[in-house]
Amino acid sequence: MSLTKNHQPEHVSVAIVGGGPTGITAATLLAQYGVDSLVLDRWPQVYPQPRAVHLDDEVYRILDRLGVAQGFAAISRPARGLRLIDRNMAVLAQFDRDTALTRNGFPAASMFDQPELEELLRANLTRFPRARLRGDTEVLDLVLPSGAGPLRLTVRDRSSGRQNQITADFVLGCDGANSMVRSAIGVTMRSLKFDQRWLVIDIATDADLEQWEGVHQLCDGHRAGTYMRIGPTRYRWEFRLLDHESVADFATLADLRPLIAPWTRDVADAELTVVRVTEYTFRAQLADRWNRGNVFLLGDAAHLTPPFIGQGMGAGLRDAMNLAWKIAGVQYGDLPRGALQSYQRERRPHARQMISLALNVGRAMTSGGRLGAAARARVLPHLHAVPGLRAKVTDSETPPLRSSALLRRRPHTRGIVGHLCPNPRLDAGCRLDNVLGVGFGVIATQALTHAQQQLVSARGARTIYAAAGSELARWLDGHHVRAVVVRPDRAVLAAGRDVTAVCRNLPTFLPPDSQRIDSCCVRP
Repeated sequence: MSLTKNHQPEHVSVAIVGGGPTGITAATLLAQYGVDSLVLDRWPQVYPQPRAVHLDDEVYRILDRLGVAQGFAAISRPARGLRLIDRNMAVLAQFDRDTALTRNGFPAASMFDQPELEELLRANLTRFPRARLRGDTEVLDLVLPSGAGPLRLTVRDRSSGRQNQITADFVLGCDGANSMVRSAIGVTMRSLKFDQRWLVIDIATDADLEQWEGVHQLCDGHRAGTYMRIGPTRYRWEFRLLDHESVADFATLADLRPLIAPWTRDVADAELTVVRVTEYTFRAQLADRWNRGNVFLLGDAAHLTPPFIGQGMGAGLRDAMNLAWKIAGVQYGDLPRGALQSYQRERRPHARQMISLALNVGRAMTSGGRLGAAARARVLPHLHAVPGLRAKVTDSETPPLRSSALLRRRPHTRGIVGHLCPNPRLDAGCRLDNVLGVGFGVIATQALTHAQQQLVSARGARTIYAAAGSELARWLDGHHVRAVVVRPDRAVLAAGRDVTAVCRNLPTFLPPDSQRIDSCCVRP
């Protein structure tokens, strides 16, 4: 399509292809830094079918950063742990999870309905004039410049059929497993050799199923499965399909009854409403590279995680949290362009580790035939007694990020650099994240000198004093350091006992809106 001189393409700093949770999160974070973005989504409204149903406290912390934690609390319920059962519903092992708040400030695991979360995220996005969402729009093509110049997208309005072009400084591919953006930049998804077909069943009922309120994991080599209560009246089952089966074999409630009967045998058909029955192929895949130039892949466009540990959607939000502030820093000239290369270096190994964990759980549930079933029956009942294993199963902390130009790990700081800092309530009543705002921070167990404070302030960071006996002081003392630099995504960039040396690790980060804080309790 040719453009006349009087019809120049629309330009935006960041074009985001895909308006799911990852795309909306990226747009919101960018807007908090004053970076304008345009989200292009092929659907006119939120996709109505439920998909993701779980997120952990680290991802909940991201929702708080977006400004929707309170709204999410109203549509979610804390998960109470994990129960491993056999085909006769006998309990092989149980791992109870305390639903109290974790060091991140939120429940360790929460169940929710994805369309409700997406509606919440989109409503929140309207608070930020620098972020726009354009639905019912299909991205047909993406062209990278041969030299200097913007990226060019060809888009089509699906209601009118009209095509036009948009130029952008950056493009974020948040467009899912069949990503057009990934194809346009010539990136390949590498299989990690896991493909299983599963039946996913969503049912609504006002009846009380009288079940334990945690996740039930059916460990059966013939047909593994999962049961979860998502909300007050919503339930989810997932069952592995046999080779000769398809979703067509389970078209009615009568067809589903043999699968869900152990949980619903005392509930009449009239009290059960089938919301959805669908077939998914659970895959484990990882993109060989996550960007080309100023085009970046996020979420399912970059990685596919089997759902056995409930980390699929959360991984996309972690991607957005890792990348958005780096784009803002490069866009405004504070951070060197090389900062963008830390995105893949940090996030890809983390995603790979989470996929590997999901694969291990999935294989433990499903592998081995009769021998595997016999081994599970003998081993699983004793797992809860293995020292440290219970904490490992119920602990939601994910692996630290790999060292990069923006993570200065030293031998004596390996246990703290790359990890998220805690998020306790401070004396004023607000959590650490709200007081730090959207930029960098320095947390120290001693008051900074005038020269140290000048250095921190000049580079756009805030200072938090960790008073003796406080949660922050105990955290720092436990790692034998006196100060840390905390990044905008709350990962620890650097740590040490020499406070001046730690402060010198601070990059300059001064985007226009870096001082904005959504907090009512920050004192001058």
